Amino acid sequence: MSKPVFRLTENEEQIMETLWREAKPLSRSEVINLTVDKTWKDSSIHILLNQLLEKDAITVDGFVKTGKSFGRTYSPSVTKDEFDMMQLKLEYNKLQPKKSTAASFISYLVESESFSNEELNQLIDILNSKKDK
Repeated sequence: MSKPVFRLTENEEQIMETLWREAKPLSRSEVINLTVDKTWKDSSIHILLNQLLEKDAITVDGFVKTGKSFGRTYSPSVTKDEFDMMQLKLEYNKLQPKKSTAASFISYLVESESFSNEELNQLIDILNSKKDK
């Protein structure tokens, strides 16, 4: 099953940053308390979490007792690195919509960035391991 591809609003990305940083399932109230430099009302966070669920950016991981009721806990469906690569790919597709292949994308990254020899060797190793599969 392939990972979802999505874009995020600034507020959605702040929630994702909190989930990635904490690296454990969080309830709505934990997200509110742990999100840096942001104060959301309960109704706002509810809407944002539902939008992230609709985009398949997060999943419901379980339930936790909050007061007299139970609340859902959320986990990201992609890692921070996967999200960053997804955003790079989406941006590249906007620039090169007709010839957007994996090879042209990798070529674009290699040509546009300055990599150390160690990083280039790591890329070669990754490509060789994929080739052998």
